[in-house]
Amino acid sequence: MGNEGFGYTLDEALCAIGFGRFQYIVLAYSGLGWVAEAMEVMLLSFVGPAIQPEWGLSANQESMISTVAFAGMLVGAYSWGVVSDTYGRKKGFLGVAIVTSLAGILSAFAPNYISLLILRCFVGFGAGCGHVFTSWFLEFVPIPNRGAWMVVFSTFWTIGTIMMASLAWLIMPTYGWRWLLGLSAVPSFMALLFYGLVPESPRYLCTQGRLAEARQILENGAALNQKALPVGLLVSDHIKTITGEDDHESLENNALLSSTTSKTNSSQRRSPSVFMLLSSKLLRTTLLLWSLYFANSFSYYGIILLTSQLSVEQSGCDSRTLHSENIKDPSLYVNVFVTSLAELPGLGLAAILLDRVGRKISMEIMLVSGFVLLLPLIVHQNDMMTTGSLFGARLFVSASFTVACIYAPEVYPTNLRATGVGIATAIGKIGGMVCPLIAVGMSSGCHQTVPVILFEVTILVACLSVVFLPFETKGKELTDTTNLHVPVE
Repeated sequence: MGNEGFGYTLDEALCAIGFGRFQYIVLAYSGLGWVAEAMEVMLLSFVGPAIQPEWGLSANQESMISTVAFAGMLVGAYSWGVVSDTYGRKKGFLGVAIVTSLAGILSAFAPNYISLLILRCFVGFGAGCGHVFTSWFLEFVPIPNRGAWMVVFSTFWTIGTIMMASLAWLIMPTYGWRWLLGLSAVPSFMALLFYGLVPESPRYLCTQGRLAEARQILENGAALNQKALPVGLLVSDHIKTITGEDDHESLENNALLSSTTSKTNSSQRRSPSVFMLLSSKLLRTTLLLWSLYFANSFSYYGIILLTSQLSVEQSGCDSRTLHSENIKDPSLYVNVFVTSLAELPGLGLAAILLDRVGRKISMEIMLVSGFVLLLPLIVHQNDMMTTGSLFGARLFVSASFTVACIYAPEVYPTNLRATGVGIATAIGKIGGMVCPLIAVGMSSGCHQTVPVILFEVTILVACLSVVFLPFETKGKELTDTTNLHVPVE
């Protein structure tokens, strides 16, 4: 902790105030953002099959509804990351809430196919901000609690997928797809409604030299948690490292040095660039994370879309294409709902392994298990075997994705965190754009073996990417600048 007459770092402050009501508010709001994105992604399993017979769409036109949404997410993931690293996390949240809620509601009234594609692309653009919610929450969590609470945070994604599967089951057979599109925008509208109640990230403020604002937020957090901050003034991690705990400089000089350095660095951090992510210290990590996110997204979204394509009819290959009479068949909703529940034990597994064996080994175990469980679907199986394989594969692949989404913000410094994770997420969305063409287009044409083999290959690519990642982040402090970012042995 900070000593009297000296400064204390943000990590020391967070450890002092602990995890309490302050973080619960942050958790609730960031979780709302993840629920919104999860619902929009899960929605893609139902909307295309419902619209296809009504508007007479081809298989490629049906898959395009999912593809344009992922294209929007790709652009949004990068854009919101840059906005959040440049102007603050809250500025990003405001823009996201406005775009997603407005486009989501308007898409429910889309008069034709083209207008629906445009509006769903805008929804995807807004939903691409999910990773910023992850980074924002991470920046409020004390080190001892980080692994467990990040898994708790990840449950909001699963809640979102289960909510959408439940809504589709209740609404689609009777009220149709337009009501489902409108209701999917409710979480984004709630995020807009409660926007003014949440704080800016104090870690972001520290990197911008706004230490007084960061301290005020920490004081509010300490009051909510009924704890006290360390004695002294808040200083940057960089200054703390230089001066050390035993330095006897005055408090005023220490605070001035911290403020001056932070303001100087602020001008350099205002425009985070992809070139900084490809610097010698981060190049290997960045490229491997891009590979991991692409492969994990491709296989995860592919499993979701395969569920709706392979689970409606099992009696014959031609019947797997979803026609209008199949939309009211409860087997679609039951199987999608059941496989959505797979993410709950996946989260439990992640919680058990994450802080025990580390992020990397956890992902390796889960990816190998997912590969094995998806393997039987290379050939046609009966209904029970298909649902069981999809359940198990989704359990492990979603769990590995959860750990990856925790690992990536931990490995990047604060001044690049949202941008770095945003670009990795954008690369992942390319996988999301491609997988509907395979999961919907190929499987509906009775080519089950080809898409499953492709998903298996991408799972192996994800596993190899994890093996070669150079950093393990378990129990490590978050860093603020690249010069503090060193390999962990």
